[in-house]
Amino acid sequence: MKVSVSKAPLNVHALEAIGFFVPKTSKEKSATALSALAGVVATGLDGDFKANEGDVLTLYPQKENFNAKRVMTLGVGETFSIDALRKSAAAFATKVREMKLPKVGLDLTDLESIAQATNEDEAYLAQVVVEGFEFGLYDFNKLKTDRVQALKNKKHKSEPKFEFKELVLITTASSLKAVQKGAEVGEIIGSTQSMVRDLINSPSNYMTATDLANAAKESGKKYGYKVTVLDKKKIQQLNMGGLLGVNKGSTEPPTFSILDYTPTGKPKATIALVGKGITFDTGGISLKPSENMSDMKSDMSGAADVIGAVEIAARLKLPIRVLGFIPATDNKPSGSAQNPGDVLTTYSGITVEVDNTDAEGRLILADALTYAIENYKPDVIIDLATLTGACVVALGYQAAGLFTNNDELAEKLLKAGFRSGEKVWRLPLWDDYDKQIKSEVADVKNTGGKGAGAITAAKFLEKFIGDHKAWAHIDIAGPSFPSLGASGAKSSSGFGVRLLAEVLRSWN
Repeated sequence: MKVSVSKAPLNVHALEAIGFFVPKTSKEKSATALSALAGVVATGLDGDFKANEGDVLTLYPQKENFNAKRVMTLGVGETFSIDALRKSAAAFATKVREMKLPKVGLDLTDLESIAQATNEDEAYLAQVVVEGFEFGLYDFNKLKTDRVQALKNKKHKSEPKFEFKELVLITTASSLKAVQKGAEVGEIIGSTQSMVRDLINSPSNYMTATDLANAAKESGKKYGYKVTVLDKKKIQQLNMGGLLGVNKGSTEPPTFSILDYTPTGKPKATIALVGKGITFDTGGISLKPSENMSDMKSDMSGAADVIGAVEIAARLKLPIRVLGFIPATDNKPSGSAQNPGDVLTTYSGITVEVDNTDAEGRLILADALTYAIENYKPDVIIDLATLTGACVVALGYQAAGLFTNNDELAEKLLKAGFRSGEKVWRLPLWDDYDKQIKSEVADVKNTGGKGAGAITAAKFLEKFIGDHKAWAHIDIAGPSFPSLGASGAKSSSGFGVRLLAEVLRSWN
């Protein structure tokens, strides 16, 4: 998607549509202004258009000197906010995609007053708008053919899939540089999140552990950071019993990918990111119900987020070192699969009783956490995983669960969550929960029984960080899964990309 910025007057742009943000508090004022500018029928704003977040009303200009074919009013709710702008831009893009409009614009001529209303700088607001537009424009259609679409439409000639060409941000001379700066960042974050969503939405026969590793290598080659992929033989040499145990039932070999973006000059900090890369989760011998099992192709969302975050760090040339660690495998039942009751020895040397083979994500993360800390000694380590249904029960689909042993890190992540629109909420890590994962035959077991499932999963992971003082675990199961998230996405939301981008960009 091309994003351009213009200070030319609104009426001169030959576009398929121009979107105008309209809060409830100024519907009448907006109607009058749009009537004067384009001759649109103002009564539509009084009746059909409620100006709620995500509302879109299409109107048709009547003035000859207004060159855009359509005017679309975009509701932002009672008043302007970052979330409202992002959601409204996404709703606009979704409408544009549905109508197959290749080139459209957005009115940012009043950006200065929006900045005052939201207490945000103009560059960040432009970034948010572009992120939102990219989010709403997204459509996973890589596996659809033009011929199939033609047959659906009962035509003999194939129709090409819709390709959006350009978004024009129309602003003033005084805001031009800020909008250009913000649009550039927004396009990088938005396009990277779309790439991550493609990875997550890919069916498991297109996204094996090897495919995931290759995606990391492709990103590293394109954007100039180092990627090392350890194969099964090397994983065996390292005695990564958690990853190997989960992989026992699979015909696909596991991979362990290490991503390394290092800036020029001395980095301000070294941040390690660990992502759960279960490319498909049947539950193993502890088999899941068949209903909605197809969503388990997205159990590698944390891994995809890590690729996205390292890519963003490289593209923005951030002054921090960002490391990514991705243990990857599927979790399948077979004659060779691990059984409930088996005992594994992890990379750390800690033994684990496998109480339930469907609690597999924490097993592969255990190896990766210890490996990252012992071999790279990061200042901060953050893991992301679609880890537990219990976290969905606790927080729904609106927020991810946050567990951390560091209050300062918690504050950074909470703030970044609200600002990025990808919210997290802190849950306890009290030692009271340790007894639930006590094993009679090993050092620890991988489930804690009924109650506090998200917490006992986090307590399990805590066993593998040693004495590291700045670790956070983010359970993204609720907001990231296809068809379930509160983002409005019909497929994976790519939750976590904007959150990590905000944390990394604001690091000091």
